[in-house]
Amino acid sequence: MLCTLILLTAGVVLSELNRRAVTQAFDERLRLYMKVLVADVAALTDGTATEIGNLGEPQFQIPLSGWYWQIMKLDQEKDTAAVFRTSRSLFSAVLPHLINPNDPQRTTDAGDGFLQGPDHRRLRILEQMIDLGDNNRFYITVAGNSVEITNQTRQFNTALLIAFGFVGAALVASTIVQVRFGLRPLARLRQAVINIRRGEAETVGGAFPVEVAPLALELNQLLDANREIVNRARMQVGNLAHALKTPLSVLVNEAETDDSALAAKLREQTGIMREQVQYYLDRARAAARAASIGSVTEVDPVISAFLRTFPKIYRDRNITFSASGVTGLRFRGERQDFEDMAGNLIDNAGKWTKSRVEISVAVLPSVPGAPTMMKIAIDDDGPGLKPEDRKEATRRGRRLDETTTGSGLGLSIVVDLAGLYHGRFYLDESPYGGLRAVLELPTV
Repeated sequence: MLCTLILLTAGVVLSELNRRAVTQAFDERLRLYMKVLVADVAALTDGTATEIGNLGEPQFQIPLSGWYWQIMKLDQEKDTAAVFRTSRSLFSAVLPHLINPNDPQRTTDAGDGFLQGPDHRRLRILEQMIDLGDNNRFYITVAGNSVEITNQTRQFNTALLIAFGFVGAALVASTIVQVRFGLRPLARLRQAVINIRRGEAETVGGAFPVEVAPLALELNQLLDANREIVNRARMQVGNLAHALKTPLSVLVNEAETDDSALAAKLREQTGIMREQVQYYLDRARAAARAASIGSVTEVDPVISAFLRTFPKIYRDRNITFSASGVTGLRFRGERQDFEDMAGNLIDNAGKWTKSRVEISVAVLPSVPGAPTMMKIAIDDDGPGLKPEDRKEATRRGRRLDETTTGSGLGLSIVVDLAGLYHGRFYLDESPYGGLRAVLELPTV
């Protein structure tokens, strides 16, 4: 775009400079004729010559050729101007004036410009007023057909357009070559980053030019620092888990030896503490995993494993578990987190369904500037939930049916994990009459 603007500006400037040069050269030619006419008039007034206007140019002899000269004599007493001599080409016509010879307020005795001639052609006109004394004042006009200026300007502009066209094509070709070959290392670097994000590589490999090599090195150092932070976070979480589990185990063991109400209350509260500690430890581990770069999980093996496992867990109820659309999809995240989310939802559907659990996976329409998302829908034909109860069911620790086992943390864990991966989880009505659990997660 900038090159186009520069070429356009340069073309306009060069065209204008050429037009001025051509016009100036044309004017020099007319001034030469003007000087000859002034000399002839001076010779005529002092009696040394009897002829005037022998310019040696045949175009001044051809009627209405577009080349003319005209001499007018000014009468100071009458303040009038009358035609004194004209070229044969003018053929009894009169040339128009740039300067009115009868205007006493005029500020100049010479002028040049363009006017329409007697043959309706556009003429380039030069005018000069001379005073030879003794009431010999003359107004001399020389005119030439401006088509010569137009033709020369057009020829130059055509040549300029062709030349600049070649220059522009060369610039475009050189830019394409530069982008295609000069930026190839950046394209390889981009592909390397994509491979890392997809989980197909761990570092940026390959040789790069000296201009790009520092960037590749910084990216590898950033990846190493990210892995170190994630590993350190996992280790700290593990240490915290061990530090908390030991005192809780001691309290539980002590409470087991006592049958008092206080011991029962202690066993109840330590159980809640264990669940809460485990919940927040799992959430911390998930946050560390979600912050890692390049983790990718195949969806098909995980869902296939669930389809083999859950029918065995609920074999006494003869529930059918099926899935569709999972082939070839990959979750952009850790396998353990995906198993936690999908497993919780399938297990919850198995608890409430009557006879079937259907799992469907599909890629959502892409949104410009946003990561590609996949939608996992888990449907059952159970009793379902009222619209006002669906949001309440995802709150941490809430169980709408206290007769079922569990801590009430399952769906809230799904909500938290989905949020860590910039996805979302919500409940809806199933086409089978029960509940539909919808999970939207980033995919590769």
